[in-house]
Amino acid sequence: MPSAFQFQCHFVLIFLAALRGETRYLEVSNVPCCARCIDMLSIEGQFTFTAEQPQLHCATFFIGDPEELITIDYDFVNIDCQGGDFLKVFDGWILKGEKFPSSLDHPLPTSQRYVDYCESGNIQRSIRSSQNVAMIFFRIHQPGNGFTVTVKKNANLFPCNVISQTPSGRFTMVIPHQHRNCSFSIIYPVVIKISDLILGHLNGLFLKKPSAGCAGVGDFVELLGGTGLDPSKMFPLADLCHSFHGSAQMKIGCDNTVLRMVSSGKHVNRVTFEYYQLDLQELENRKENSIEEFCFPSI
Repeated sequence: MPSAFQFQCHFVLIFLAALRGETRYLEVSNVPCCARCIDMLSIEGQFTFTAEQPQLHCATFFIGDPEELITIDYDFVNIDCQGGDFLKVFDGWILKGEKFPSSLDHPLPTSQRYVDYCESGNIQRSIRSSQNVAMIFFRIHQPGNGFTVTVKKNANLFPCNVISQTPSGRFTMVIPHQHRNCSFSIIYPVVIKISDLILGHLNGLFLKKPSAGCAGVGDFVELLGGTGLDPSKMFPLADLCHSFHGSAQMKIGCDNTVLRMVSSGKHVNRVTFEYYQLDLQELENRKENSIEEFCFPSI
């Protein structure tokens, strides 16, 4: 049996490789595709996992486009719940104890984001995510046991929390009179350009914001950087609490960059931004010069 450390390293490598363009894009067919113990899937279809040996630390990450939600249906399950097997769906992603979306940004408490087949059985055979990512993790002791699930994607009119599949893109986030926080996560060092920001929009008028920073403001956008998955554990790099039309750009050399909008629910808030991967040579030069700034943000 692999050690916990070996499994954790394997887990992280699979996770990062999948996000950096090695996600399995399989053709959808009527024949179930075989899932692996550690896997990343970005397409709809039916997936079957059958244990060839005891599998004690397994997880499958599912990801869709930003405007999609993911539904996971249990078609067939043959595991020994009494013998220590389990099959759980998590609403979001969790890795090394860090969650996306964070507990601060998700509409459900953490305990309700888990659906345990061994506890719910036939009661809940279909689970829909709250964002474009979801995952299952499972343990199966007996060779030959396993399960089959069907993964579907549904349109999400107002995407909130998103993990980007690509190192570049353009996105518009809109929060229409909702008291919630929304994070857009990019697992790459990037240049991010905000081209349009509307905060406090009410009856065609823009509400004047305080001039001294974003302290006490109910609606604002912040840029965060870090190495983990959870935005609430990242380092704040910049705050934006004034509406503007134009261009604001920042280079962020962190492994993970997050644009997060905080909304009071009183207004319609909107932000449009584009991003692309930071040049490798610039990253290497920064490291050689031993710059101590956190992920060297620069305008």
